[in-house]
Amino acid sequence: MKNKIGQITIFIIIAIILVAVIAGFFIFKDSLISEQIPANIEPVYVSFLSCLEDSTLIGIDVLESQGGYISLPDFEPGSAYMPFSSQLNFLGNPIPYWYYVSGNNVQKEQVPSKRKMENQLEEFIDKKITECIFDEYYEQEFEISQGEAETKITIRDNEVEVSLDMDLSINKEEDSALIRTHKVAVRSKLGVLYNSAKKIYEYEQKNLFLENYAVDTLRLYAPVDGVELTCSPVTWGADEVFDELQEAIEANTLSLKVKGGDYSLRNKEDEYFVVDVSVNAGVRFINSKEWANSFEVAPSEESVLISKPVGNQVGLGILGFCYVPYHFVYNVRYPVLIQVYSGKEIFQFPVAVVVQGNKPREALDVSAVEIGVPELCKYKNTLVEVNTYDTKLNPVEADISYECSGTVCNIGKAEQGNLEDNFPQCVNGYIVTKAEGFEDAKYLYSTTVSGSVDILLDKLYETNIELKLDGSSYDGNAMISFISDKSSKTVVYPGQKTVKLSEGQYEVQVYVYKSSSLKLEKTVYEQCMEVPQTGLGGFFGLMQEKCFDIEIPEQIISNVLSGGGKENYYILESELESSGVIEINAGSLSLPKSIAELQDNYLLFEEKGLEIYFK
Repeated sequence: MKNKIGQITIFIIIAIILVAVIAGFFIFKDSLISEQIPANIEPVYVSFLSCLEDSTLIGIDVLESQGGYISLPDFEPGSAYMPFSSQLNFLGNPIPYWYYVSGNNVQKEQVPSKRKMENQLEEFIDKKITECIFDEYYEQEFEISQGEAETKITIRDNEVEVSLDMDLSINKEEDSALIRTHKVAVRSKLGVLYNSAKKIYEYEQKNLFLENYAVDTLRLYAPVDGVELTCSPVTWGADEVFDELQEAIEANTLSLKVKGGDYSLRNKEDEYFVVDVSVNAGVRFINSKEWANSFEVAPSEESVLISKPVGNQVGLGILGFCYVPYHFVYNVRYPVLIQVYSGKEIFQFPVAVVVQGNKPREALDVSAVEIGVPELCKYKNTLVEVNTYDTKLNPVEADISYECSGTVCNIGKAEQGNLEDNFPQCVNGYIVTKAEGFEDAKYLYSTTVSGSVDILLDKLYETNIELKLDGSSYDGNAMISFISDKSSKTVVYPGQKTVKLSEGQYEVQVYVYKSSSLKLEKTVYEQCMEVPQTGLGGFFGLMQEKCFDIEIPEQIISNVLSGGGKENYYILESELESSGVIEINAGSLSLPKSIAELQDNYLLFEEKGLEIYFK
């Protein structure tokens, strides 16, 4: 009985061994076969693995240079309002924005996940592996064939693992091999760089540090809020302001660094440019004024920012001094390319920086959110046809919007002078038309029922200005305004000598300023006001008079009003079309030597006219 039990035990052990051997064969058969590659064929397989590694490296390089994408998302163009498309063109290489605002004013994110990057790299290798070159071995009469490829990618911090399932058959004379599974591990920092890039991006979305730096730069390099002691208007050229602002943004963006990177602080001031986020890689922030951007400022007249003085107008002589307060509101939009690098590997992605009304945009919580789309604009249900013409009834392509109670809704473009689209319902709203080379037009129209409207646009003509003072040519400082019910245009002379005008009734105003050394002495006057009493009296609401000395500092008025006048003039289109120059003759005023004489000049100015000629 014991012998029989021993025999059964031996058979069971043998069966277990056989099962293990068979299972091991099927599990490790590819490895066993690989190990048995004939020495004559082995160089071909080594060349194939080298090709697989090179294909992987190429795919990694594309991923890193294109923000984690090999196949780019669908392209979405920008608009005049939001200049960003869905991609940044960097040295001819399109890089998808991780955050941008679409042309129709919708915030969007397109941050790839690590799994998506792995999928795209898998698809890339599946196609690329068929392009391996074996010409050298074909010349040696090798027969090489490849089956369908199926790649599996795993991105780790410091390497990318590639597992490729594909039948690779290699034959030569008596030697042959069939290898089905191929594995390589490619050294790459892709995982580390992607994790660092995502950490920086999430910090930006939460804290908007790029927008906050933009606001600081704006207030440092552009006129935003302030007061200047002067009796003449203060002007800035918008183009010059924007140029200086762009250069400052470009330089300051390049100065930004992050903790944990390869930065060094030369002095205490450098701490300002250190972003409070730590990553295991070097980081660069790049901006270029050559990239798509948008700078807007209000109030402005044409391309000039103007602030007019307070204190020299009629009835304000009691002030005894002049000052110019100003407040300008900016919308600034530009891209920043963020590069995260280690050694020669660079992972890069762009984001859009948006400052609205001198303030950073709101932080983004979700993948697609509408920015400030008014409720009215969401419900367009009245069909209206709009036809736009010039004064000679030629069709004009124009951008059409609808304004109702201060809310403006974009409608579309009148192609070949015609637009038929749905408008939001409103009583006594305005159809607003804008066309290149034409004056903006507003047409009162209620959209409670469907209908059709024809709008005539006045053509703008660029005209040179020749200013004369008492009949003689004048090249000193002056401010010339053309004010109509449609628009207001101001020229700062002699820096500007052209203006774009259309037919219409204008009030032409000319203010001539000359240098002065008028000095206003320091003055001190007493200002009294009622304030609550201290102690028990204040508890019962009793008041007492308290006086303060207010000091007005000494002021040198360097420019004073010394000529000019006003004139109402109807400008005909025929005058603009046939003439290239508008000549304006103004009269002079005496150079004031006191604040009283300066006030008198403003009184005399109101009575002075102008002589206007087209030639």
